Amino acid sequence: MIDFKPIFDQGIAMLTLYAPKLLLAILTLIIGSWAIKILVKVLRKSMRSMDVDVSMRRFLLSIVSILLKVVLLISVMSMIGVQMTSFIAILGAAGLAVGLALQGSMSNFAGGVLITLFKPFKVGDVIEAQGYIGSVHEIQIFNTILKTPDNKTIVIPNGGLSNGSLTNYSSEPTRRVDLTIGIGYDDDIKKAKEVIDGLIEKDTRILKEPAPFIRVAELGDSSVNFAVRVWCNSADYWNIFFDLTEQIKLAFDTNGISIPFPQSDVHVYKHTT
Repeated sequence: MIDFKPIFDQGIAMLTLYAPKLLLAILTLIIGSWAIKILVKVLRKSMRSMDVDVSMRRFLLSIVSILLKVVLLISVMSMIGVQMTSFIAILGAAGLAVGLALQGSMSNFAGGVLITLFKPFKVGDVIEAQGYIGSVHEIQIFNTILKTPDNKTIVIPNGGLSNGSLTNYSSEPTRRVDLTIGIGYDDDIKKAKEVIDGLIEKDTRILKEPAPFIRVAELGDSSVNFAVRVWCNSADYWNIFFDLTEQIKLAFDTNGISIPFPQSDVHVYKHTT
């Protein structure tokens, strides 16, 4: 007959040895999972208060949750007695290889995080960067999507966008409209200034402060050039730019003020033999 007593005694010994560790590991897993959920909720609330982009918020929370769960799982397995040294070494080597392979993507990801945290621009802003001008349509994890005025879609990697120069045309509530207006040397400078000033006074979109600026800026080759500078709300910039340019031309025509343009004189000589 088979003697089950040694097997039973061995089972009792293993149970006595591993039961406390197993119970402790299960307890650690339960408490750790609960703590991770609480931490993720706190991070979610913090990101909402910081107005972090929704897509970036979800990605960061998922990354944090996965990393914490991996750490918890490694801790629980080591508590049971599983040797984790080799596993961690393999995991580290695999992580290094993946990091090198995705170096560009990680740079773009880091750039997306920096853009989200420091907010050099937001969705809806008009920016100029990497040789493109457009309205920010979406800030993604790796890229930023711009929409140009003619409705083209521009995809710019966040790495270069966060490290390069950038102009945000929407960050300030007001902007200055700069125009260069030329008149002929035979025209009346004072009258031209009065005409321009009258048009500026009539346009309610143009701000009174800072005061409009109208001065002779240059004596050009064929024209006397005025520097016209007015301030307006950022949303009115382009409407005022185009409207004021057109109104000045029409008003100059009405008041007999010329706007010179380049001309060439052609001389024809007749040679006789």
